Amino acid sequence: MTTAHPGLPQFGRPAEELPDELRAMTAHDLPTRGGRTTAYTYDAGRPDVREAAERAYLAMLDVNGLDPTAFPSIVALERRVVGAVATRLGGDDGTPGIFTSGGTESILLAVKAARDCRPGIAEPEIVVPATAHAAFFKAGRYLKVKVVAVPVDPGTFRAVPAAMAAACTSNTVLVVASAPSYAHGVVDPVTEIAADAAGRGLPCHVDACVGGWLLPWLAEAGAAVPEFDLSVPGVTSLSCDLHKFGYAPKGASVLLFRDRPMRLAAYFACAQWPGYPVVNSTVQSSKGAGPLAAAWATLQVLGADGYRELGRAALTATRRLIAGVDTIDGLRVLGSPDATLVALGTDDAALDLWELADETRARGFFLQPQLSVAGLPASLHLTLTGVSELGVDGLLDALREAVAAVGARGPVAPPTELLALLDQFDLTDLDDATLAALLPAAGFGPARMAGVNRLLDALPPELRDQLATRFLSALYSPYLEQN
Repeated sequence: MTTAHPGLPQFGRPAEELPDELRAMTAHDLPTRGGRTTAYTYDAGRPDVREAAERAYLAMLDVNGLDPTAFPSIVALERRVVGAVATRLGGDDGTPGIFTSGGTESILLAVKAARDCRPGIAEPEIVVPATAHAAFFKAGRYLKVKVVAVPVDPGTFRAVPAAMAAACTSNTVLVVASAPSYAHGVVDPVTEIAADAAGRGLPCHVDACVGGWLLPWLAEAGAAVPEFDLSVPGVTSLSCDLHKFGYAPKGASVLLFRDRPMRLAAYFACAQWPGYPVVNSTVQSSKGAGPLAAAWATLQVLGADGYRELGRAALTATRRLIAGVDTIDGLRVLGSPDATLVALGTDDAALDLWELADETRARGFFLQPQLSVAGLPASLHLTLTGVSELGVDGLLDALREAVAAVGARGPVAPPTELLALLDQFDLTDLDDATLAALLPAAGFGPARMAGVNRLLDALPPELRDQLATRFLSALYSPYLEQN
């Protein structure tokens, strides 16, 4: 008698069958190349770069980063990658750093290091701008550190140094600035924030995950880029993702420290069990070396000249986008972006941003919805990369058409009936089947997220979190099909 296992064939299948099945599964995915997906993906537009990264990734596929004494290639590659990032961002070839799987892991480790450097503080806190990345809130929950979010300037969307300083207490273990903030693409006043932190004896982390490997090249292309890196006095750590504007495959970030004692505080070691001594520089223990090798290969193939050209192209695209948006009635750019990240908002009550996102997606361009929070307006996010210069005119045409279509329909009523219905449930107890049954009432469907985003935006933040987690659970359940 044999037992059936869903998803696992009774007998192995021919390998040549699998690519077609994968293509069918990814048929509804957003495009990862060409610049039409203005979030999540970063495309250098150069096949040779992609091919070099793939070859390097596969060459290191079986190498385990758990033990660098067993695989010394890990040490050699990481030294080269960390050194390249450090020398570009205010450090030198000897600057201590860690190669991580992404910005969230880099931020988690930066918060852990700051917390563990002050073991005498029983209830540690970190002070962040309200525009800080969600990864800091994740780090707070995982590491039991209170996150104190400080309101930013409502006109510029930048952190206010005096307000950040006022939020520091005897429990503060870390002060944070963004370079730039993801939501609006603006760089916080790092020099002032770091100086005040240093005056209080506090470390200052700069979240340059999205912009760290972009801003220096924008400066070379003529953009006015505020100081933000390790050359700024008082900055003690900095995170920079290479799988963003470094154009490496996913799983590549670097966390830099000003000194080695703080890097040591990010490490984990355990020789208190009967197995092998575990010493980890990251949250992961076993980890593939593919992303590290691919990041190294990408840096080598592009070189400074390649990044310089990609930075120039992204900056040109951003300037053209901003100028074009100024000609579209109802739309406006929020703040003055320092990077190639742009947030679009509206003062027109008849222009529903959530419908605009869906309409633009239907025309081949994905814009990322951003909810209103802490007095900051809702917006649509765009990240422009090196290939965006070729498609920015098409993006503007799609925006104009989408604005006209949404404006013609007029204002969309708030989801009062659905909110009243949800009020009858305890969201923490809502099961996947019940939520899946409710979602059609919010207008959820293939490539249609306006109703869900409108509902989330109407809820208070704590209920948003609960509903979003329930939505994710339902999405992975058999009760909800997207395609």
